[in-house]
Amino acid sequence: MAEETDLEIEETGGSKKKLIIIAAAVVILGGVAAFFLLSGGDEEEASLEEEATAVQEDLSEQNSAEMGSALYVAMPRPFVFNVPGASRDRIVQIKVQLLVRGDVNEEVAKKHIPLIEGTLLSVFSTTTADELSTSAGKETLRLTALDKVQAAMEGVEGSKVIERVLFTGFVMQ
Repeated sequence: MAEETDLEIEETGGSKKKLIIIAAAVVILGGVAAFFLLSGGDEEEASLEEEATAVQEDLSEQNSAEMGSALYVAMPRPFVFNVPGASRDRIVQIKVQLLVRGDVNEEVAKKHIPLIEGTLLSVFSTTTADELSTSAGKETLRLTALDKVQAAMEGVEGSKVIERVLFTGFVMQ
């Protein structure tokens, strides 16, 4: 009987071993299958990410002006002009710089300085001393100047080129 008992234990242990081996094989096969399924998705995601990066690079090349670093183009001389006032006429001197994005826009702005100066002079000549005596009036003049310069540049170059008009010096006597 001792022999029979030993056999039963061995058979029970053998079937447990077989069951463990089968379970391990199923787990390993499942893991391998999951790896291949998930790694295929990673390749698709990676290719989508590469594609998105390529599209962004194309857009950045096309919009390098908007995405470029900020550069400042100084007008070669200050604007000096007379403005009418309520009590008397005043002389105003404004130093102007233009904010552009990218080297290309900097070169375009420098090329069209006479057009920009003429546009700014026409805007400045429409103001009065009373308007320029307040900060709100100066800001309105700056924004109007920006709109007119951008419109002029868009008419000539097909793009706005100038991002901001900055008054770096302002004197009214």
